[in-house]
Parts: sequence; C-alpha cells; structure tokens
Amino acid sequence: MTGIPAESVPDAAVARERVSAGTAALQPDPAGARGERAAWPVVFGAISVSTWCGNQFSPLLLMYERIQHYPTLIVNLFLGIYVLGLAPALLLAGALSDRHGRRPVMLAGVVSSIAAGTMLASGPLGPGPILAGRLLSGITVGIAMAVGNSWLKEVSQAPYDPGADAGSGARRASLAFTLGSACGALVAGAIAQWGPWKEVLPFLLQIALAVPFLWLVPRVPETVRGGAGGPLRARLRIPAAGHKRFLRVVVPTAPWLFAAAALAYGYLPVLLAPATGRWGLAYATALTVVTLGTAALVQPWAKRLDTVSSARALVVCLVFIVAGLLVADAAQQEQSVLLGLAASLVLGTGIGIGLVSGLLEVQRIATGRDLAGLTGVFYALAYGGFLTPTVMAAITPPFTPLVLFLVLSGLAALCCLAVLASYRRHLPTR
Repeated sequence: MTGIPAESVPDAAVARERVSAGTAALQPDPAGARGERAAWPVVFGAISVSTWCGNQFSPLLLMYERIQHYPTLIVNLFLGIYVLGLAPALLLAGALSDRHGRRPVMLAGVVSSIAAGTMLASGPLGPGPILAGRLLSGITVGIAMAVGNSWLKEVSQAPYDPGADAGSGARRASLAFTLGSACGALVAGAIAQWGPWKEVLPFLLQIALAVPFLWLVPRVPETVRGGAGGPLRARLRIPAAGHKRFLRVVVPTAPWLFAAAALAYGYLPVLLAPATGRWGLAYATALTVVTLGTAALVQPWAKRLDTVSSARALVVCLVFIVAGLLVADAAQQEQSVLLGLAASLVLGTGIGIGLVSGLLEVQRIATGRDLAGLTGVFYALAYGGFLTPTVMAAITPPFTPLVLFLVLSGLAALCCLAVLASYRRHLPTR
C-alpha cells in the first residue's frame, strides 16, 4: 500500500469529509427495494458456499497421500498454491468492487467456486487439475472475504434490514465463514473416510450448492453506486490502513486467527498421527469441525465482549489463543487425542471472538469508500497465519515442536501486551 497517512484520529473537518465520501460511495439500489429483508441471507449463503469451497480440502490431504500416493512435496504444494490465488484476490477484489459494485465481483466469485470444484473433481486425472482447482479456490475465498463481507455488512443495515443492530454485519460475516468452512470440511472428510467416489463426490456436492447462487446473487440489491474512478493503483490505496487503531490493535491480532486454525486442524493431526493410526483422516475432520464449530458458537458471546471504547474482545481472543497453543503443545508431547480436541476447542473460541471483534474494529475504522479494501487487508493479514505450520515444519529439526509451540505462545502473549498498550487509544471518530 502506498500513500498511507501517519495521522491516527482525524479532526472534526476530516471526519465530516470521511462520512461524506462514504455516503457518496454507499447508495441504495432503487431496484433492490422490493427485496430489502431478503437481501442479507443470500449474501450470507454465497459467502458460506465460497468458504465451503476453500476449506473442504483441508481434511483431504491424507487421502491424496494414501490413495493417489503423491509425495509430501506435491501435497504441500496443493495446500500452498491456494495462497497464490487468495492473496491477490483479497487485495484486488475490494478495489474492483468499490469501482464496479459488489454484485458483479461477488458473482465472479461464485463462478470461480464452480470452476474450482470442476477442476478438483477432475483430480483423478493428475495433479494439474488439483493445482488449478486450489488456485481457483483461493480466488473464490478472497472475493468472498473482501467483497462478500463488505456487502453483507451493507445489506445488514437500513434500508435493507432496518431491524439489525450495528454489529449484525460483522457477526453474520464471521458466522458465514465459520459455518461454511466447518460444513465443507465435515462433509468432505466424512466422504473421504467412509463414502464412495472419495476423490470426486465432495466436489460435485460443492458445485451443486454453488450453482443456485448464479441466479440468486444478481437479485441482491447493489449497495455501491458511482464508485471511485481513476487508475487502479490509486484505487488500491487504502488510507484507513494507516489508522493507528488498525496498526496497533488489529494488525497484532489478525495473523493469529488463522495461525490458530492452521495449527489446530492442519498441523496437529500430523503431529498426532502415531496416536490416531488408521483413523487419522476422521480425526483431522473432527478437529476441523470442533475448531470452526466452536468459532461459530461463541459469536453471541463475542458480541457482548465487543465495545467501541476498548480492545477488550481482541485481548480476550489472544488470551484464548495463547492458552490453546499451550494445550496443543501438551497434546503433541503426550500424544493425547483428547488434549488435541481440547486444544481445538480453546483455539476455536479465540478464533470466533477474534473474527467478530476484528471485523467490528475494521468497520469502525473504515469509511464506506474503503470498507472492502480494508476488509481485504484484514483477511490478508489473517490468512498470512496459515503459513505458520509450513515454517514450523521447515525448521523441525533442529527445533522440536515442543520448543516451537512455546515460542509461538510467547509471541502471541507479546502481541496481547501490544494490544493492551493501545487498549483505549486511537479510537476512530466519525
């Protein structure tokens, strides 16, 4: 990002200008008035289907090693190429939707999810379709996170949903992500462990879920009218990313959200493979569902924790993540499947609180003009945490998992202290 200002809290004149700019960018679509109250469930569903597409693959890694006999390097490539599609989509899709509207970009995400499922269902033909499918899955999730979440926030307020409170959009966006991710992993993992056509059926089901949204998404009201013009480079500038509240409260928290997720249901099943034996795939699926299911269930509590006057919820989030990392360390050291489940439960609690409160912080900082862009930056930082298991595996040896989990716990605790240092400072004004 270029051109980020150093100021943290704008003065009254700048605040009025930000509100004016946001109002100009966020204009109701008159054509959507007929379906105001039905708008948000469609966007919620589109986000859920998109995250289903992206996360159904996590419990299938063992299947590709055991059935297709791919070497570990290729399997790790299947996992990593996802980020190559995800990162640019997170950073570009928001700016494109600010220019062209939420609806066409989100529709492109639905098309991408169908294409991803088609490629992945062709996996028995070789690694090429799997790599292409994973790349498209990353693009799909990136669009859903940057554009879908912003759109969901916008249709979760008047005039589309007059009865919703100020935090409804963030809670619904977080719930859509966690439910879609958990259900995708549960269905795909169950089919891979016990079902027929293990390499094809999970993806055919995902395609069947996505197809109806080709018809539904175009019927949701457009919330961005007359978006910002100018060159793409200028539109990619996100002034709100330089806000001190974002830099000192959101940035130290965001990477830990998906670092916790990747460790809970990506890395921990590998470390506990000697204890799980032939049930390793089912156990990996269980950890995924427990982690993401807990993240979804704690969101009403996360709503009560969040406050506009402090970073209380993000501090609680990081406390749970530190505790979860310590439990995960004990689980791998003792080779205990029960402690592994407990770790996923504690980490899932931290993830759920952090997703809701992190999005609420972003929405309070951003204007209507750069909401999608700042949401994309938030998720790009969060998804950067997915690289944590890769880094840990690369440096094991010389280091042991015991030492690395302790180091991670210490780093997370330091980030918690950093958030505490700005607990009530740099609050955004309107």
